[in-house]
Amino acid sequence: MQPARVRILDTSRCHLGEGPSYDPATDTAWWVDIPERRLFELRLGEAGPARIHALPVMASDVAAIDDRRQLLSAEDGLYVRTIADGGLSLCCPLEADDPGTRSNDGRVHPAGAVWIGTMGRDAEPGRGAIYHVAGTRVTRLFANLTIPNGIAFSPDGATGYFVDTDEGVLRRVALDPATGLPTGEPETHYDHRGGAGGIDGAAVDAEGLIWTARFGAGCLDAYSPAGERVRTVPVPPSRPTCPTFAGRALDWLLVTSAYEGMDAAERGADPEHGRTLRVDVGARGLLEPAFRLAD
Repeated sequence: MQPARVRILDTSRCHLGEGPSYDPATDTAWWVDIPERRLFELRLGEAGPARIHALPVMASDVAAIDDRRQLLSAEDGLYVRTIADGGLSLCCPLEADDPGTRSNDGRVHPAGAVWIGTMGRDAEPGRGAIYHVAGTRVTRLFANLTIPNGIAFSPDGATGYFVDTDEGVLRRVALDPATGLPTGEPETHYDHRGGAGGIDGAAVDAEGLIWTARFGAGCLDAYSPAGERVRTVPVPPSRPTCPTFAGRALDWLLVTSAYEGMDAAERGADPEHGRTLRVDVGARGLLEPAFRLAD
């Protein structure tokens, strides 16, 4: 374990905080609470708690489109949200004919397409998948997953990463940098089977290190492009879920967390459960690309 400076960014507790993103133009952080159907907006340079927007759907991921709109990955599809008034319009359906699944982890590839995972609402084995969405064209990439997570991309867009948290193997796959589509089969990047906690969300820094949240183990891990775990940073909530780089210099990690599945005794023993953090890990990140509506 290598300690880092950690502070509570927002004291609100998320049942299942996920899908954070950062807008440098307005110095604003965004994230969601999936089951509670809430979208959080926090202007980092201003005092006060995050503004909470009620959503009509369970959303799992927030991404930029432009200065007026953002993309929400939700239980039945991808939605365009107008920031000024919160209006939603369906961009494209995603497993909308299967009420037993919902979206989970997602990231935008440098080419402007999004990779988005789906899973069973009760994490039923094999119900999950990962899709590539370019504009409104949906392509299923990987199936028979349980809890797809850890979606991230190398700085040059030539490598994709993902994990099935239930299995515990972080995988890499060669990609076409121009499209974000795989050009080969997934390979093992790091085998975490048998280790404490489960690999959850991920973000890649400017040097290519893959930073992941380890749900249930109260820490973040950094993996090298060669597949070695090179650093572990403890954080207060035992169930961190997803990091993203934030701040004007993109030099710290915003980390969401959850209290999903915790009983009263576990919550009492974990005083920062469900809170959103700032973690100064001493790395500079990359801004997540904007989603391209037209492909």
